Amino acid sequence: MRRYAAQTTVPIERSRGEIERTLSRYGADSFAYAANKRRAMLTFKAHGRVIRFVLELPEFECFRATPRGRRRRSDEDAYRHWEQACRQSWRALALVIKAKLEAVESGIAVFETEFLPYTVLPNGKTVGDWALPQVARAYETGKMPALLPAYLEGTE
Repeated sequence: MRRYAAQTTVPIERSRGEIERTLSRYGADSFAYAANKRRAMLTFKAHGRVIRFVLELPEFECFRATPRGRRRRSDEDAYRHWEQACRQSWRALALVIKAKLEAVESGIAVFETEFLPYTVLPNGKTVGDWALPQVARAYETGKMPALLPAYLEGTE
C-alpha cells in the first residue's frame, strides 16, 4: 500500500508553517513545538482547549539497511531516507489537521469531538492517554469504569 506523501519534497519547516497558518485561519491563537530524533510535538490552543499531537518519527537505525536488508546504506544515504520519512509524517499530520478543521467548519463534526483524544487535561495527559487504558480494561473485564472515580473515592 502506498503511503500518503511518500515522495514529498516539502521540507518539515514548510509543513509546520502550513499547519500553523491553517490552525490560525480556523481560530487557533497559541502554538508550541518541540522535537528530537524520535518524536515531534505540536501543541496549540483553539476553542478554549489545549490540543497536543505527538508525532512518532521513524527510527534512524531502520534506514541503515535497504528495505530487504541485503545492503547497508552509507550514513548520508540512511539520513536522506530517514529525512524523507520524517517529511512524509509531517505532511500526513498537516493533512489530518486540515481535514479535522474542515469537518468542523463544514458542520460535519464539532471541534471538541474531532480533537477529543488530543485534548490536554489539567494533569498534562491527553484524553486519549487517559481513556485508552480504561477502554482496554473495560474490554478485558466486561465492566465499565466508575463514572466519577475521584468523587466516589471521597464518599467512602
